[in-house]
Amino acid sequence: MGRKNTMRSVLCLSRSGLVAAAFTLLAGCSHPAAQPAPPEPHVSVVTVKAQAVPIVTELPGRVSAYRTADVRPQVSGIILRRLFVEGSEVKKGQQLYQIDPAPYQAAYDSAVAAQASARALAERYKQLVAVNFVGKQDYDNALAARLEADASVETAHINLVYTKVLSPISGRIGRSFITEGALVTADQATALATVQALEPIYVDVTQPTSTLLRLEREAAAGLLKQSDSGKPQVRLRLEDGSDYAYPGTLEFSEVTVDEGTGSVTLRALMPNPDRLLLPGMFVREEIQEGVRQDAVLAPQQGVSHNQKGEPTALVVEPDGTVALRLLNTDRAVGDQWLVTSGLAPGDRVIVEGLQAAKPGTKVVAEEYKPTSDAKSPNEATATATAQAGATSRPGAPAQATAE
Repeated sequence: MGRKNTMRSVLCLSRSGLVAAAFTLLAGCSHPAAQPAPPEPHVSVVTVKAQAVPIVTELPGRVSAYRTADVRPQVSGIILRRLFVEGSEVKKGQQLYQIDPAPYQAAYDSAVAAQASARALAERYKQLVAVNFVGKQDYDNALAARLEADASVETAHINLVYTKVLSPISGRIGRSFITEGALVTADQATALATVQALEPIYVDVTQPTSTLLRLEREAAAGLLKQSDSGKPQVRLRLEDGSDYAYPGTLEFSEVTVDEGTGSVTLRALMPNPDRLLLPGMFVREEIQEGVRQDAVLAPQQGVSHNQKGEPTALVVEPDGTVALRLLNTDRAVGDQWLVTSGLAPGDRVIVEGLQAAKPGTKVVAEEYKPTSDAKSPNEATATATAQAGATSRPGAPAQATAE
């Protein structure tokens, strides 16, 4: 009896297994329902356009005086008085110091007396030679002595005048390097003070020859629009970041290249009516070279670079496909790049949603809408700031090394 029950259990288990296997086979033969296609990602784009861009080269520079004169004594003596206020404006010919004139006054008086004696002797010999009472040679010697006495008087007078140390130019005088009671000597190496003319004033900057050659090529090709006067306008940015109110002009560039740095020096002439610019001050000079017509600007947030360091951008084609563009950039223009090749007016550059946009995929493009406190890339100032020493790819240093 127990054996029959065992057989029934085995048969029931076998039937259950067969049923389960049948259900498994039926489930394997059935096809799953098709999954819906994922939606196309949304991206924000900026449509680039051609526009006129002022070409401004920004370079570091130093202010230097228009004229500089070191005040030195031309006679020796004791300084009796200083007749100016340090840091004040002085005029040309204004007396600055008084050297003790006593010995030079005595020398002048002695020379005047000797001159009177020589003149009297020459007049006497003139009458005597007429009656052959003295020889012609004696008369000639008396004339030469009179001329020599005249020269001695003039020399003594010059030395007496030199006891008044005068300003050689008009300008601002610095601090005095000597005090009353000091002994000075003629033509000494140490200056008594320095006078600097500050209106107008020079600003000297250094420009790489590569930048100079590029600008010359662009001007020859008609890409740069020069001013009627032919002299580029210059503006300054002071060390605290503020803009200098008065524009100046570029005067010249050196005809030789510095062998150590491979650069040339440019000198700008700036008005300085308020005496705000002082010699030695560090400034950044913006040289307005002209205007580049039909320039293409791309937002910096939409430009990256590949492993080779080449700038690239993702662009939405007219059919909604994402394409990778290899760019050539020239310089930074605010928060944009000046693109020389790789983009054309009307191209839509992706600035948001870059992670979801892959080359060859379809996307839904929407025009970029900046927040209220942000500025659209196409609304950035269109002033091309060529940073000295900067390369043409994003991520390169944008500042030139100051002197």
